Amino acid sequence: MGQSQTQTASRKSPSLSASPALPRCVFLEAAQVSSWLKAQHMNPLAIVSFGSHVPGTFPCPVIHLDLPELAGPSRLEVWSTTDQIKTYRDEGFSASASGQVLFGTVTLDEQPGQPIETVTERAYRRLFSCLHDLSYQHIWRIWNYFPDINGFANGLERYQGFCLGRHRALADMLPDFPHSLPAGTAVGTRSGPLQIYFMAGTLPAMHLGNPRQVHAYEYPQDYGPRSPSFARATLFRVEAHSQLFIAGTASVVGHTSQHVGLPKQQTHETIQNLRALLAHAEGTEHSQFTDPRSAALYKVYVRDAADLSEVREALRSFPLSSNQVLFLQGALCRKELLVEIEGLITSD
Repeated sequence: MGQSQTQTASRKSPSLSASPALPRCVFLEAAQVSSWLKAQHMNPLAIVSFGSHVPGTFPCPVIHLDLPELAGPSRLEVWSTTDQIKTYRDEGFSASASGQVLFGTVTLDEQPGQPIETVTERAYRRLFSCLHDLSYQHIWRIWNYFPDINGFANGLERYQGFCLGRHRALADMLPDFPHSLPAGTAVGTRSGPLQIYFMAGTLPAMHLGNPRQVHAYEYPQDYGPRSPSFARATLFRVEAHSQLFIAGTASVVGHTSQHVGLPKQQTHETIQNLRALLAHAEGTEHSQFTDPRSAALYKVYVRDAADLSEVREALRSFPLSSNQVLFLQGALCRKELLVEIEGLITSD
């Protein structure tokens, strides 16, 4: 792997002697980022923009997504750590690493006439090749974004084609597939290339299902030639601290979409899925993810901006108001799904 690096990066495996610091994520207005990092003594791992300008120059990956915010001031998603970071850059790949945690991105443009499954397979093979070179063997969380997710090409819906390409790469390159699949999100942007960003580590995490849902990787072929390759959640624990990465969660029970055409009811069903997932995670690891003292943040993807008021009304029954929340307009993996929620909860 050719690479350019800042700070003193090494090709050797990071030392396993020290406990890894859990990465931190916050939503900040663009003008606040530099001062917040300085005041908190944090180093940036990655910055994600949803259309707003990113001021200044940061050494970490900066991801620009064409996903309009629907409520409140425009904010950036800022990942950071107290550890020193090393950065890696190569064609289409960039990453920041802090000891045993790496945050990276792979970006590939779609060429005219090239199937989305071909682009996706190339991107995922690139991702795993780079992780192998950098000795970060364990994937914790993956986000996938690309335009026209519900469009059709070459006889497949583009999301189905994406799932096919992803499956080809992961089945070949991910050890213990599919049980080692991490929490995942796939959302359609208004424009742009295929953008994948991800977290990986030198230590394994625990991947969880949801008691109310079939594992996505066990869906029947009604949903495409290859099932979606992701877990419902990923749990990482170090000493007394835990982080729960919640995959994109929608109004699906078993494997069937519920409440077609009804955004409020879909939101309520999604909340039921989130509650079941949180209870399952707490029972698995004995961490308190529903404790009000836990730090939580969520991204809520809404297909149609006109549905936002109904979605927000339904969310009053779920404790999002005390946490950081971003409302984003994006297309979802099934055309009948109107809302999807993902989250990150840190528990001490």
